[in-house]
Amino acid sequence: MTTPDQNVASVCKKLTARSRRGIAKYGVTTDQANLSHTQWLSHLQEELLDAAVYIEAALRRMKT
Repeated sequence: MTTPDQNVASVCKKLTARSRRGIAKYGVTTDQANLSHTQWLSHLQEELLDAAVYIEAALRRMKT
């Protein structure tokens, strides 16, 4: 993807790299993954919980 926005380009590059790592690790793409809606949402919830922990840690470090 070509974009004049360097932030968008950076995110696209990271998404591509992450996708390749996931395919190498799990052997399927998200298109091919045979997961139920509940499983997809559970995976999302786990990722968001991790993100909340990272945010909390960063905020606590900024306060000190």
